[in-house]
Amino acid sequence: MSTTPAHHQLSYASGPADLPLIGETIGQRLVAVALEFPDREALVDVPSGRRWTYRALDTDVDRLASGLLALGLETGDRVGIWAPNVPEWVIVQYATAKIGAILVNINPAYQAPEAAYVLEQAGIRLLIAAPSHRSSDYVSMIEQIRPEAAALRDVFVFGTPEWETLANTPADVAAVAERLATLDRDDAINIQYTSGTTGFPKGATLSHHNILNNGFLVTEVQRFTEVDRLCVQVPFYHCFGMVMGNLGSMAHGSCVVIPAPAFDAEATMVAIEQERCTAIYGVPTMYIAILEHPRFAEHDFSSLRTGIMSGSPCPAEVMRRVVDLMHLSQITISYGMTETSPVSTHTSIDASIERRVSTVGTVHPHVEIKLIDPVSGLTVPVGSPGELCARGYLVMKGYWEAPAKTAEAIDPNGWMHTGDLAVMDDEGYFRIVGRLKDLVIRGGENVYPVEVEEFLYSHPDIVDVQVIGVPDAKYGEELCAWIRMREGREPITAESLRAFCEGKLARYKVPRYVHLTDEFPMTVTGKIRKREMRERSPGLLGLG
Repeated sequence: MSTTPAHHQLSYASGPADLPLIGETIGQRLVAVALEFPDREALVDVPSGRRWTYRALDTDVDRLASGLLALGLETGDRVGIWAPNVPEWVIVQYATAKIGAILVNINPAYQAPEAAYVLEQAGIRLLIAAPSHRSSDYVSMIEQIRPEAAALRDVFVFGTPEWETLANTPADVAAVAERLATLDRDDAINIQYTSGTTGFPKGATLSHHNILNNGFLVTEVQRFTEVDRLCVQVPFYHCFGMVMGNLGSMAHGSCVVIPAPAFDAEATMVAIEQERCTAIYGVPTMYIAILEHPRFAEHDFSSLRTGIMSGSPCPAEVMRRVVDLMHLSQITISYGMTETSPVSTHTSIDASIERRVSTVGTVHPHVEIKLIDPVSGLTVPVGSPGELCARGYLVMKGYWEAPAKTAEAIDPNGWMHTGDLAVMDDEGYFRIVGRLKDLVIRGGENVYPVEVEEFLYSHPDIVDVQVIGVPDAKYGEELCAWIRMREGREPITAESLRAFCEGKLARYKVPRYVHLTDEFPMTVTGKIRKREMRERSPGLLGLG
């Protein structure tokens, strides 16, 4: 695929349009794929040993869809799912899509008050849940919050007789097909709640067209075909799992392999070897955990070919080890956000390691990107940092029942304002240099934490690092580095870190404070919660 070259001066790019967008709904695509590849494996759950061909998956989807129709679910009704990565999640995803019910993803890590907010804000009519996961007892939490959820009429828990009856309703193929024929590609079909770093989470509302095409194009960039087998260790409740993973695989007749209900490095290695996976998705911390695992050398990764590393910047050393030791010569880097379905930029499978670690690739097919001055709104020159804005089929319909918030994010010309700061080079590659809100202004100097982190990753004793700004009376903000040391190494100090940076980083970019940690506060998807780090750091550092 070729990309339209950037304008000579301005940070604007539009992606190739030689491959047509899919005009079907998700349910229509599943029916077509099941007819084309009936006997190919569609879904494998390694923990339980259960397997589905596309024919079997489509049959189970029709059974559940028939059960939901029998309960009186209408097009546009909201169905919540609160569960980790289990195969039932995938069946629910497709069954709701076939009948036009809007699937509302509930974060498996949510506690009762957070789940209650989503149930009420989305007006969830039917809730499907796992009985429990890790320390979360979903059944008791649902009992606790159910009185607050005015719209909630039915609850089904995996493994119960009620669930088994619903999931095994005799398939009324005609009724399901009749409903499917009434659905439109632009209908809302999924609500995903953003992490809510400021205020309450917002429900990004996505259409069939949004997510089916994004999943398809993401896997198209990785050259997926029906022979690919994708290890999905990222959560289904998030776009990474349900769109780039499930929908991207289904769109090509590929197979989704579930290694475990939640990320487990050893389970991932076992699944790759046992199922001969050709692709894998993960955030950098997941790849680091696999590479550092004491049993890493015992596993065979020779079947792997491609995949995605996303969510935060990838250190060059980690990328080299992933390519060399995990057989991932064609691993790619992508960038996006839930509100853009999610991917808007992607590296090609043959991009250089340098491009993979220093950029998030070029503009995706059928997408426009511009970088703007946050104050003037004008497109900035190539090479200058600006807020990344995206436009095209991938932009969400809006935030669920929050028109004012939607208007803040999507401007009248259809551009989604991401809040991310990026730089575009003259070959059309984008580099994320931070969040508008993560930018550290130290004594009038703009410091992009990503740049400092990239340099600190070159320290031989540092396995992971995150840089934030903390309040300072003299400079307004000072830099603080949260550092995870390699096992067995001497703890690093602010003084020794300063010495390491001497002559290599401008003085104002050198962290004044160091906080050693075994782990970073994270979302379930592995994204670092820098806001929480900023809140905790003054106390940890004794800054008052």
